[in-house]
Amino acid sequence: MERLAEARDKGEFGNLAGLEKTFAFNLSGHVLHSIFWENLSPDGGDRPDGALRDAILKNFGTFEAFQKQLTTATTGVQGSGWGVLAWEPLGRRLVVEQIYDHHGNVGMNTTPLLVFDAWEHAYYLQYRNVRPDYVDRLWSLVNWADVARRSADVTSQTG
Repeated sequence: MERLAEARDKGEFGNLAGLEKTFAFNLSGHVLHSIFWENLSPDGGDRPDGALRDAILKNFGTFEAFQKQLTTATTGVQGSGWGVLAWEPLGRRLVVEQIYDHHGNVGMNTTPLLVFDAWEHAYYLQYRNVRPDYVDRLWSLVNWADVARRSADVTSQTG
């Protein structure tokens, strides 16, 4: 961030786009990893209940359909990235997204609720190149209380 300010102050706009892209990449990586670690729990894995369950059923039809869509998004990321359950405020609905690297879908203005890390470093030592096995295991670790809290926080906002 400091390098961005320095470049602007000096009128050195040639590197500004690269600095902004690097800043966005690192910031998004920090945010997504922070959510990921809160989304996991050794006691996780039960299906959500309450308002989050109702929202999943409303937006995906069944929990299984939602699970399949997020699993497919995560396992299908080309290279490194994320599978994400997010809140989309304009339609006031849940959506599943793929995020390549850490460059989120900022234009969509979504808020991540549940993120699955599909970077090779997250699973290679234990699962080698079998990303689907890793993603299947993630489902048993989801901290649904955290996801429900995030969902309640963002859906209660108006605007």
